[in-house]
Amino acid sequence: MSETFDRYVSPLSERYASRRMQAVFSPDMKFKTWRKLWIALAETEKELGLPITDEQIEEMKSHADDINYEDAKAREKVVRHDVMSHVYAYGLQCPKARGIIHLGATSCYVGDNTDIIIMREALGIIREKLINAVDRLAAFAEKYKDLPTLAFTHFQPAQPTTVGKRATLWIQEFMMDIEDLDYVAGSLRLLGSKGTTGTQASFLELFEGDQEKCGRLDPMIAEKMGFAGCYPVSGQTYSRKVDTRVLNVLAGVAASAAKFSNDIRLLQHLKEVEEPFEKGQIGSSAMAYKRNPMRSERIASLSRFVVADALNPAITSSVQWFERTLDDSANKRLSVAEGFLAADGILDLVVNVADGLVVYPKVIRKHLMAELPFMATENIMMDAVKAGGDRQELHERIRQLSMEAGRMVKVEGKENNLLDLIADDPAFPLSRDELAALMDPAAYVGRAPYQVEVYLENVVKPLLEENRGILGGTSEITV
Repeated sequence: MSETFDRYVSPLSERYASRRMQAVFSPDMKFKTWRKLWIALAETEKELGLPITDEQIEEMKSHADDINYEDAKAREKVVRHDVMSHVYAYGLQCPKARGIIHLGATSCYVGDNTDIIIMREALGIIREKLINAVDRLAAFAEKYKDLPTLAFTHFQPAQPTTVGKRATLWIQEFMMDIEDLDYVAGSLRLLGSKGTTGTQASFLELFEGDQEKCGRLDPMIAEKMGFAGCYPVSGQTYSRKVDTRVLNVLAGVAASAAKFSNDIRLLQHLKEVEEPFEKGQIGSSAMAYKRNPMRSERIASLSRFVVADALNPAITSSVQWFERTLDDSANKRLSVAEGFLAADGILDLVVNVADGLVVYPKVIRKHLMAELPFMATENIMMDAVKAGGDRQELHERIRQLSMEAGRMVKVEGKENNLLDLIADDPAFPLSRDELAALMDPAAYVGRAPYQVEVYLENVVKPLLEENRGILGGTSEITV
């Protein structure tokens, strides 16, 4: 049996996450970033006066990307330490620089700084996909801003809204996620090179007690790696609360996506709106007629995983002892990477579904018109009062007639005949034509179309315009 089929393979990589996100969490990304950090450290130490030569740094740069994995793997079997194994392997390729690679640093210098760099890169991908999701939903909202539909509270028919207005509710939650993401991503800092307990004692020794040079070390490394700075204080690691903040952003994205997908699933049950369904797609192995909302269901399923996954860093950050324990490592390798891979897959599905939503206006109207007589009773009563009726008496008659119409619908299974009952009741001096004129759905949606226009123009479009360069990306759906 081939290697592919005789061991566990994560569904996140095989079915859900994009190749782009997988590359961010790949060994190549990790270990190439380690080497970039070692180069930045050596360059900074040289600039601060340590006896490191240009030749040594150039040698390190010449092997920044061609990682000798087999050497590192063989060494790790002996020393049981991943960082020292890669220091050793790098040294084999860079004999002149061997003695200054990782000089003064601890394992967390490459491990933690790389984790921050990877999370920032991954957040950038999530942001791009969020903005594309908003873009697709904004086009949908614009197109259907005037189409009246039943609104639902408690999934019971309520005062009408429009299909486009409902879409703005989905958009707004994703916009909140973008705000949260931008804040967290903008606040990320590197660990820097703080030493074994965060005191920089090894660097104070290297720089012969020069506090000023020690103080310049972290900012210089941060600048080389494209960061605004480093966390001002730390133990051996950056605070694991950082991971909590990052995964809380992903959990927020997942919650927004789940809300969107659940609404689509309910609408598909009503046959009002459907997710895209491909020509050869099979809805059910037994029931050939079915068009199951499988993409929306997958969004809901993966979202549940991400929301639950956010507990991992929260618990981990709460049980870190003093300056460092290692009970974070195994959990962190799983929870952070898989949280991002799952969120990435979720957003690909959101973009795909939003891009291909199918709307059935005649079904929407049918459902709306079946309920509209109940919702028009206030207007009917007011017109009857204007024609000389008594409001209190009319209110009671409408209540009675509404109960009778409701009985006809629920018990008899017949059409809503409330308008006929009102037209036949002498208490209401309104003709059938006058009553029919009150049945224009657009008269009952309030400011919904205008709210869509204002929201898209004032809130959504400025964001999309600022990010025009990343719009239009296609989502990568494997199955």
